[in-house]
Amino acid sequence: MLSRFFSLPFVFLVLGMPAAARAEPGQGAGRDLGVCADNDPLRRPFFGDTHVHTTYSFDANSQDTRNTPRDAYRFAQGQRMGIQPYDAEGQALRHIQLDRPLDFVAVTDHAEFLGEMNICTTPGTWSYWHPICFAHRNIPTAGILAFGFRGLVDKERWGFCGEEGSDCLASAGETWADTVAAAEEANDASDSCRFTSFVAYEWTASVGEGQNLHRNVIFRNAQVPVLPASWIETPSAVDLWDRLEADCVEGIDGCNAITIPHNSNLSGGLIFQSATATSEEPPGPTRVEEARRRSRWEPLVEIMQHKGSSECDSRLPVWQGDEYCGFEKLPYDRFGSKQSDFVETQQATANNYVRWALGEGLRIQGELGSNPFHFGIIASTDTHIAAPGLTSEQGHPGHGGAGRMDAWGAAEAANFSDDIEFGPGGLAVLWAEENSRESLFAAMQRREAYATSGTRPRVRFFGGWKYPDNLCAAPDAVAKGYAGGTPMGGDLGSRPPEVGGGPRFFVSALRDPGTAKDAGAALERIQIIKGKLSGGEVEESVLTVAGGPNNGAVDLGTCERLGQGADSLCTVWQDPDFDPAEAAFYYARVIENPSCRWSQYTCNAAGVRCEDPATIPEALASCCSQEHQSSIQERAWTSPIWFTP
Repeated sequence: MLSRFFSLPFVFLVLGMPAAARAEPGQGAGRDLGVCADNDPLRRPFFGDTHVHTTYSFDANSQDTRNTPRDAYRFAQGQRMGIQPYDAEGQALRHIQLDRPLDFVAVTDHAEFLGEMNICTTPGTWSYWHPICFAHRNIPTAGILAFGFRGLVDKERWGFCGEEGSDCLASAGETWADTVAAAEEANDASDSCRFTSFVAYEWTASVGEGQNLHRNVIFRNAQVPVLPASWIETPSAVDLWDRLEADCVEGIDGCNAITIPHNSNLSGGLIFQSATATSEEPPGPTRVEEARRRSRWEPLVEIMQHKGSSECDSRLPVWQGDEYCGFEKLPYDRFGSKQSDFVETQQATANNYVRWALGEGLRIQGELGSNPFHFGIIASTDTHIAAPGLTSEQGHPGHGGAGRMDAWGAAEAANFSDDIEFGPGGLAVLWAEENSRESLFAAMQRREAYATSGTRPRVRFFGGWKYPDNLCAAPDAVAKGYAGGTPMGGDLGSRPPEVGGGPRFFVSALRDPGTAKDAGAALERIQIIKGKLSGGEVEESVLTVAGGPNNGAVDLGTCERLGQGADSLCTVWQDPDFDPAEAAFYYARVIENPSCRWSQYTCNAAGVRCEDPATIPEALASCCSQEHQSSIQERAWTSPIWFTP
């Protein structure tokens, strides 16, 4: 099976399968920090993508994605790769390549239907011609719905899976073994440490009308369970943690994992409620033990990917005063609102967003003594064409199964490559000593991470009590940042008795140096967002602490960036409204000068001039609609720093 995609370097049999898929000696299964030749105790930023789908994912496979995890890892390291559509001989008609390779990647194919994809795409068995498999290969939309409703709604497997799904589980074991093998082959375990790959998968829970509860599961090394736990077998996030604890942490020596929720903007308000929610039972109140476990298992949250950003929403009254909350918003709040004619489009409520969750975490901590939403912040692409890190607005090919299927055969400039509300997604950035699994996984656990909307600014954020005003000018500023406080993702200690006033924050940003293709935008400003628990209610404030309004702009006709901006911004800011009796969180947001959005590049390439109707193809009518976001301001979000009385 799967022979048309790869040859297995080793094969696991379902009967008598070993307790874990273990790495060969020297393949980086588990090693001490400091083996990399390039090791920096003050840590460096490593750019990566922790949300990547390949042909092994049922939805990507239905949309004719043919690239495997091995292809994804090669692409991430800079190799050219073909993507759909394909000609009659199977040759790709489009090719993509990164301007800058990534440092690390986690391929996260859906655990659900791993075996079914193997069976349905491997000729030679009766199951290959099962009506559902035939639909999957020939009628993509029907195939996605058939698997989605049967497995994700009814939580059952089709008859060709055998008694209690045994045939599909056996086939899933083969695919999972190859996923582990691909990650091991890609991971550079030499002292060069050029590239790091993580064994990972997506747990794909959706309840109600397509309300998303998805998590990506990232393992520390290659000591992993024989099968990934899917939503079909684990009906809630709490059940997922139970399974990971039993099968990984307690069941396998050296095994460890975290789970990363994503697309809260499509959760219909559920993802930041109790993790006990199932398809049959609504979430109950969050209990103390759940709050503690959630903080352990979910140190990070994905704030942006190709299906929009999840920080905040300026369409809602609570955030109307924050103009930067309007960035990359979807017009609906759950998958069902987009995909079904029977579900009325709904706008997201505040509890769909990460900033709300950070505040809710303070409130729950005040009640229970534990914060379930002690989240660090990352972003990723959620690519469904096996293209990690492909975040450039120029030439965006569409990450959602290569975009709109009705556009596949048409000239690229005559159609949008994706649904217009989608985009290229973002990147995860980890501050670590070296580019190794151990160092990067430790950075995830301690939350020393930040997210970008796809560009690569370098952002530092520290909190303490005694940082001097002139710290930005100090040659050893970073060392003093660590010595005098905590980096992003950490907690402020108690205020020293000799210190008056609020905590002090050292924040700096260097602009993305860009590439030959795209020089990168200058920086406009750094903001600090504060949330505090006052009288049982969460209050927020947004303050610009460095930079500010400038003459930055973009020529929409040519996409040339205009005006001035900063190459670097840095400041030490002290909270003027600090109350030591109030719990608080602080995170930094770095805003770049304006640039063209991917859809505007498409409009320009097609020669659209909105003042001349003759230049506007029907497929590109959105170029000239009032709703079209023709320019964007790329950005970065740091993980918060918390204060607890």
